[in-house]
Amino acid sequence: MDDPPPPPTTTTGWWSGAVGYQVYVRSFADSTGDGVGDLGGVLAHVDHIADLGVDYVWLNPVFPSPGLDHGYDVSDYTTIADEMGGMPAFEALRDALHDNGIRLVMDVVPGHTSSAHPWFVSARRGRDAPHRDFFVWRDPAPDGGPPTNWESVFGGSAWEYDERSGQYWMHRFLPDQPDLDWRNPAVRAAFDDILSLWFERGLDGFRVDVAQGLLADPEWADVPDVPPDMPRAQGNDLRLSGFMGRPETPALYRSWRRIADRHDALLLGEVALSSPEAVAAYLSDDLLHRAFFLPLQHTGWNRDEIAEMLVGAVAAGGGRFAWPQSSHDDPRAATRFGGGATGTRRALAFLHLVATLPGNPVILAGDELGLENGLIPAGLAQDPVSGRGETLVASRDGSRTPMPWDAERPNMGFTTGTPWLPLGANRAAADTVAHQRDDPGSPLQRTRRLLETRRGLTGMLATDDVTWLDLGPDLLGLRRGDVVVVCNFGPSTTVDVGRCRLLVASSDDAVVDDRDGVSIGRDTTVLLRAAEAVTSP
Repeated sequence: MDDPPPPPTTTTGWWSGAVGYQVYVRSFADSTGDGVGDLGGVLAHVDHIADLGVDYVWLNPVFPSPGLDHGYDVSDYTTIADEMGGMPAFEALRDALHDNGIRLVMDVVPGHTSSAHPWFVSARRGRDAPHRDFFVWRDPAPDGGPPTNWESVFGGSAWEYDERSGQYWMHRFLPDQPDLDWRNPAVRAAFDDILSLWFERGLDGFRVDVAQGLLADPEWADVPDVPPDMPRAQGNDLRLSGFMGRPETPALYRSWRRIADRHDALLLGEVALSSPEAVAAYLSDDLLHRAFFLPLQHTGWNRDEIAEMLVGAVAAGGGRFAWPQSSHDDPRAATRFGGGATGTRRALAFLHLVATLPGNPVILAGDELGLENGLIPAGLAQDPVSGRGETLVASRDGSRTPMPWDAERPNMGFTTGTPWLPLGANRAAADTVAHQRDDPGSPLQRTRRLLETRRGLTGMLATDDVTWLDLGPDLLGLRRGDVVVVCNFGPSTTVDVGRCRLLVASSDDAVVDDRDGVSIGRDTTVLLRAAEAVTSP
């Protein structure tokens, strides 16, 4: 029997305005004592996730994998890795989250497999082998070298020579991560089946890894040299343009969208491009539902830089962007914004700001505690980019250090064994969930209050329209619905935004006085309910 037709596509769904919580599973909690986080560890802390007030959990990869890139080298897309707890652990976590009204989203890695995946094992047997055309192969250049000058994101050439067949295979990342050929209909059909399988198992969506990286230039042209004066982000776009961000890539997601809509499931793209307009090209009622605006993860604490970025992104993406402040690939916000108490204060202010934008704020586990990057001794580095020479990404270990749960327990409650990564800098009792749970001024409690308040702002959440307010050189202000938001990047100040009531603030340095206006401390964001119109002067 044919599949039923999909429901009418709309710009709304359960994900509209939803708050995401990213769990880097290896570093969240270990239930077996082997030192590596697993799904049983996530299950043991569903109460923390539910109390935080998020709407969905996104898990980093939990499929079987040799682990050379910590799960992003997938050897089987159809089941859960034994070391993560297998299918029983997935089912138990899915049910526990659903019982708490929380959806479950997992990573899918469509651009490449592990070299241990049966498809690639088959493909390497020869030019006529089964699944050979599932991967990108090219003959050598006339001089016998790589077919193009393309660089891997992880350093070195994007081509690896196969002596048996005399051809090169392409890899955007590690040589052990051979790239799939998405111009092959059989590859597309295989992933249609993978998505259907997981949605039928009750998964609520996929975060699509490197969503812009499925197709390569069919002309196999060398990329030009990056001009020395080109900004870094645009330079990386150019450097990777042979196999990233091809204009025909977004159309590949139409079949995925039809499948997802039949199951009321979310497709959330990691579209790693610097231009908001380029990211928005992947978003429509028949493509991806949402995409991260990743440049946010690279900002410093600079009012003009953040303002320019947010204004452009909101204009391009409307309510379809997801707003991360940190991730497993980039420095945590508290570190990026200066470290220590100052960095944590600024990170909270930033979260309060982006949580009011149209779209979806996403919190990396640990950011609700104000965690900084851990410092990893060179001999204990785990990231595969470590020691590979010049790459387009720095070591990511610092943002992946284990979650500190309770200072009274071994390894802060993360594991009874030896942690796969050191806990790093986050070893004080004040950094733990147990300590912050009872401290009303802690980052954890401030994050909870923000999300609880946000959930009740139905007037704000009902519209994607944003009015940006010109309040002065140190202030970034906006109005959305009946909510006015002001972030102060400079010294304590008082600003007149009309009659209003304070809803929540990222610090205690915020007072509303009907005569004098709103007093806002340094590095503080306030959310205000407006009693009368507030417009840009």
